[in-house]
Order: sequence, then structure tokens, then C-alpha cells
Amino acid sequence: MTASLDLSRKTSAGLLTLGMAATVGGALGFEHIGGYIPCALCLLQRDPYYYGIPVAIAALLSALFGGPAWLTRLLLAIAGIMMLVGAGMGVYHAGVEWGFWEGPATCATSAQGVTQNAGDLLADLNSKHGPSCTEASFRFLGLSFAGWNVIASLILAAIAFSGVRSAKA
Repeated sequence: MTASLDLSRKTSAGLLTLGMAATVGGALGFEHIGGYIPCALCLLQRDPYYYGIPVAIAALLSALFGGPAWLTRLLLAIAGIMMLVGAGMGVYHAGVEWGFWEGPATCATSAQGVTQNAGDLLADLNSKHGPSCTEASFRFLGLSFAGWNVIASLILAAIAFSGVRSAKA
């Protein structure tokens, strides 16, 4: 017997919006509260969320206020595809961290400190680099932030596509 996720379009759009906001909010929390400086690939993995949240909100508004079913489904499909792209980016980053393949040449090799001289602010901005994309700054249950992003993105994609195929409004 297989378990099937069959959510209404309203529920799917609501869960998708909340899940995407919580995921990227968690990443921002780890950065600004926890002090984990994101690397270049970490920052790129946030883009599907930044672009997807407004799409998910539009799907939710369409579902709540009686928009055409095809529009809600289209918006959910677009958000689901964005989450699949995010999962792919996470797989790529996790592979770089595990040494399965090379990361982009733009990834820094080390984080650099802050200059205390305010007169050198512009020079300081040009010299700052995030941490290397090849080293996971944190692991929980064996997975880095990139690995957890893959899991979150796939779950959110499943929620979105459940709403796409739902016969329930």
C-alpha cells in the first residue's frame, strides 16, 4: 500500500507558503543569530525561495479568493519546479562538500576578517569573501545545510505538486 499526499489547492498553497518562508527564515536565522556565514553556493540556494514565496502567495490568494483553478495549479506548478531547482542546487553543493566534484571557481577558500578602519570601508568590502563552498560549516545527523535544503525542497515540491493534481479546491 502506498501513501498518497492529496491536499486541497488551498491547503497546499498555504503549507507551501509557510514552509518556504520557514525554510529561508531558518537559513537567515542561522546566519544572523547563529553566526554561520553562508558561502556563495549557500546564498544561491536561497534564490528559489526568494522567487518562489511570492509565487506561492499568489497561488494561495488565487485559491482563497476563487481564482480560476488553472491559475492556482499553474502557480503551484511553478513554485514546485522552483523547489526542484533548489533541490538540484542543494545536491550540487552537497556533492562539492563531499568532494564528489569541483565547486565553482568563484567560491572563496577562506573567510576574511573585518577591518576596523572606517576609512578603508570600500577596500574592505572588496576584500571580503565568504567561507569555502567545499567545507560544511555545520552538520546535523550527517547532513550539512545543503543536504537539509535538498530534503526541505523535495518535501515542498511534493506539497506543491499535490496541489497541482488535486481535484479539491
